[in-house]
Amino acid sequence: MAFRRPLALHPLVIAFVLVSCLAGAATAKQTGQLTVFWGRNAGEGTLREACDMGLYSTVVISFYSVFGHGRYWGDLSGHSLAGVGADIKHCQSRNILVLLSIGGPGNGYSLPSSASAAAVADNLWNAHLGGRRNGVYRPFDDAAVDGIDFYIEQGAPDHYDELASRLDGYNRFYRGRKGVRLTATPRCGLPDSRLGAALRTGLFERIHVRFYGNDSCSLGKGGTYSVVGQWEKWTAAFPRTQVYLGLAPAESGVPEGAQGTVAVYLKYLYYDLLPKVQKANNYGGVMVWDRFTDKKTRWSSVVNGWA
Repeated sequence: MAFRRPLALHPLVIAFVLVSCLAGAATAKQTGQLTVFWGRNAGEGTLREACDMGLYSTVVISFYSVFGHGRYWGDLSGHSLAGVGADIKHCQSRNILVLLSIGGPGNGYSLPSSASAAAVADNLWNAHLGGRRNGVYRPFDDAAVDGIDFYIEQGAPDHYDELASRLDGYNRFYRGRKGVRLTATPRCGLPDSRLGAALRTGLFERIHVRFYGNDSCSLGKGGTYSVVGQWEKWTAAFPRTQVYLGLAPAESGVPEGAQGTVAVYLKYLYYDLLPKVQKANNYGGVMVWDRFTDKKTRWSSVVNGWA
């Protein structure tokens, strides 16, 4: 039998094939999911405007920041409450999830007892979720958010696991879907000192890990090596939970008001960090802190194509 000589491929053809294969591998785990925190600065624009950008799959209203001691209130940092309820409905009509985040940087909250956890769950249900009870003030009128995010930055860790269990219990009132979705936004160190017990309940469908700020494992302090090391710990610890990479445009290196494409400032994300974190089977997407700086830097206009 005669054997044919193998075809000789031009080096440029080989290079093209290799680049194509590498590009395919890099994008294999992309989900296109981008979550943004809204409500921290009046200069960020309305909730409706954020949803109409076509960038985000989830918007998190922040924060419900006073609770646990018989008082319940939120802080939207200069935003008027008027119209927020209508904006929530508008976002939901565009298939964008709207969550309400509890906690934040203030010191007006804690859960001193099991009874306080039950009372906070009751208030969230009747004031912001699907419940209705006479005498309970609904800041967003008849609009109901899709779930609750835990962003616990201050105080003791007690009873947040009980709060999560009680909130999840309201799903018994829904048929065929989850009406109360739970997410958490811990700091990058594992375990999180305040949310560890709550996360161990297994009730949280996603975790937005904060790789920004002053922690040594943040991108700004520890670089890609530190982020990837902690990321692998988070994804391994919660394999049934979607884990999101939390980043801050203010720390990204993109100058405010940058002209032209901002992609040139973010090459380290595309070529280095994102391909590494997207190897995880439970990679969920990217979380953006926050809409105000995202709007000024146009960070998500680039990253949404890489997420």
